[in-house]
Amino acid sequence: MKYSACGPGSKIKSLIDLMNSGSKLTKDFYARDVLKVAPELIGKEIVVRKRINTYNRFVITEVEAYRGEEDKACHACKGKTKRTEVMYSEGGKIYVYFVYGMYWMLNVVTGMKNNPQAVLIRGVEGFSGPGRLTREIGIDGSYYGEDLTCSERIWIEDKGIKPVIKTGERIGIDYSGDPWKDKPWRFYV
Repeated sequence: MKYSACGPGSKIKSLIDLMNSGSKLTKDFYARDVLKVAPELIGKEIVVRKRINTYNRFVITEVEAYRGEEDKACHACKGKTKRTEVMYSEGGKIYVYFVYGMYWMLNVVTGMKNNPQAVLIRGVEGFSGPGRLTREIGIDGSYYGEDLTCSERIWIEDKGIKPVIKTGERIGIDYSGDPWKDKPWRFYV
């Protein structure tokens, strides 16, 4: 799998970019348990670079947490596969997968290496539903493994928005059975 590289070769944002942005989330933010990261992603902004000095920004409004091999609703419940390999990375990477032959699902990997956890982005301001969201903001399979902490085409920023967060059951996972289908691991405004 191809993962984006971070380090000295990465370009530095221009002064104009820095003035218009919030604080880019760091490895420390993502390298925590999914049940801490997921609710804290609500109100953060996904920034997608379209062209040089052109960015689209989307405030996250709904997410779901998937917590490791023990969580029967998590793709990692069957162990490490080619599809789930990036979930076993340290938090901060993107896990995307294709469903129903038409939709990409955008997930943010969290936690420590070899502890597969991810947050499904279910909604952003203006778009709800994870499939519609990725189509509208332009996410596809090329984002698999992208590092949100140093990518030049996608990242998440904190602009200090602190909404009131509600919790509920995750959607569309009845197949996972009890107690997993009833976990209140969906967070939304």
